[in-house]
Amino acid sequence: MMIIRPLISQDKDKIFRLLRQRGTFTEKELQVALEIIDETLRQPERKNYHIFCTDDGPESLIGYICFGLIPLTDSCYDLYWIAVDKRFARKGIGGKLLGFMEEFVIRKGARHIYVDTSSTTPSEPARSFYEKHGYHVGWVLNDFYREGDHKMIFMKEVCGLIPQQDDD
Repeated sequence: MMIIRPLISQDKDKIFRLLRQRGTFTEKELQVALEIIDETLRQPERKNYHIFCTDDGPESLIGYICFGLIPLTDSCYDLYWIAVDKRFARKGIGGKLLGFMEEFVIRKGARHIYVDTSSTTPSEPARSFYEKHGYHVGWVLNDFYREGDHKMIFMKEVCGLIPQQDDD
């Protein structure tokens, strides 16, 4: 049984290795991910970001997800990061992390979830993943990241959805 748990300080280096292993993030993006982790660990009471992990024992992090309420919105959330170790790809772990996040934000009264991704070829699996899980492209900002690399904003309306109930 996969357990999804809150971030702990020992996860930081493991998350960094996981993101680097994926090979789709730039050095600047990796630094932003680490800054968010540091902020979350330093000031957990602020709840700007929610970070959860799943692992395969004390030394192995399988995946993680980071999301948060978008400032100045009425219950809209951003999915900032989601990543799964390549060794565990296509085993449903990303879908379980995404489902966990959706249930979490629905319980908080979320209306919409947004996620940004690139239009480049390395991000094609991410785009397919979001579409498979009910997200659709709401907007495309041409040449956003760099010329020829558009920002694709996916969204999912979750207002009125009821979170899954545990079978236990």
